[in-house]
This record gives sequence, C-alpha cells and structure tokens, in this order.
Amino acid sequence: MIRVLIVDDHALVRGGFRSILEGQPDIEVVGEAQDGEQAVELARACDPDVVLMDIRMPRLDGIAATRALLDGQAGDRLRVLMLTTFDHDDYVYEALRAGASGFLLKSAPPRELAGAIRTVAHGEALLAPDITRRLIQDYIDRPRRTVPLQAFEALTPRETEVLTLIAHGRSNGEIAAELYLSEPTVKTHITRVFAKLGVRDRVQAVILAYEAGLVHAGSVPRTPRDE
Repeated sequence: MIRVLIVDDHALVRGGFRSILEGQPDIEVVGEAQDGEQAVELARACDPDVVLMDIRMPRLDGIAATRALLDGQAGDRLRVLMLTTFDHDDYVYEALRAGASGFLLKSAPPRELAGAIRTVAHGEALLAPDITRRLIQDYIDRPRRTVPLQAFEALTPRETEVLTLIAHGRSNGEIAAELYLSEPTVKTHITRVFAKLGVRDRVQAVILAYEAGLVHAGSVPRTPRDE
C-alpha cells in the first residue's frame, strides 16, 4: 500500500482528494493537514510514502514545508507531489528545488491523480506535459544559477551519457536501448549519478544538469545508434 498524506488549506479540496484516493486498492490516506506546519507534524507521526502538498497555504507554505520534510528525519523514501492551481514557472522551479518529485495542476483530470502518486512513490519524477514544455523554454530564456562542476567531474563518461539522456526525457528502457545496455545496468548507473550529484531523483538531476550547462535545452544527445 502507498501511504498518502493530503495537505491543503481547503477542507473541500482535501475531501475531494480523499474520495478519489480511497477508491484505489493500492493507496491508503493516512492523514490530512490544513497547512505546512501541521503537515510536517503529521508526516513525522503518520510516516507517509507520498505527501500531496498544496503550494499556497497559511502559516507555512508548501515549498517551505517540503524543505522541512525532506531535510528532516523522513529520509529518502518520502516523496512530495505538489498540487496547485498556480502554474507560474517560479512556483515550479522553487518546488522542484525544494526537493519535490512531481508537480501536477489541480485542474488535471481526477484519474491522473492516482497515477501521479504511484509514479512518484516508485521513485520516478512527474511533471504535467504543459509545465515540462514551459520549463524547457524557460531554461533557454532565463539566466542560470552558477553551479559548481566538481560533482559532474566525478561522473564517468557512461554516467554522463545516462544523465544526458535522462535530461532529454528518456525512460530507463529507452536509455537501455540507445546505449545497448540492460535495464538493471541503467538503473545502477542512475543510482550512482544520483549519489555523486547528491540528488534524490530524476527531476533534481535534470535541473542540476541544465543549470550547470551540462545539458542545453533543444540539444539532441548523440548515442551509439547515431554513429
């Protein structure tokens, strides 16, 4: 069972999410919180696998609560899926940099909610397609943060290839096919990339790669199949 904590300052919204999720055979709602401070307290008490986190809330907003949760004792297993009606890019960036594993608009169809929870619970990253497109374009248009390259220097050539393909949206199966590797080998490379870069998941690895200039939006990676 995937244990879920719902965090939103509107009771009707929380109730709607609960109704959708309680109909899923593999998902259990373990609690509800109405603001970020309560979310941090309940997460430590209820031990959820995934926190559905609203961004704009009183007392402590979702971004600050995410930082507090992921820097605390919950460990690497806890995942945060941001849910909001606000699709401004700055919210997306700040949420992902805080450690969120996914970002889904509240306007998404209800059937997508359970799938999004399963995706992040299994360690994958999730972004709504329209948000992904804007993120890539925004990387082209805005100045990037200065990111030290020392961590990337620790990557082997193969790990750099794998990271580049992740940044271009390739799944594990697609990476395996393009690099003529088995999927377990790809997973091993990805685990090592995450460890060397000090990131939790694909989203954080991709953001770091773009901000360091290792990957450029719109570029096409070369693979053995292209040669």
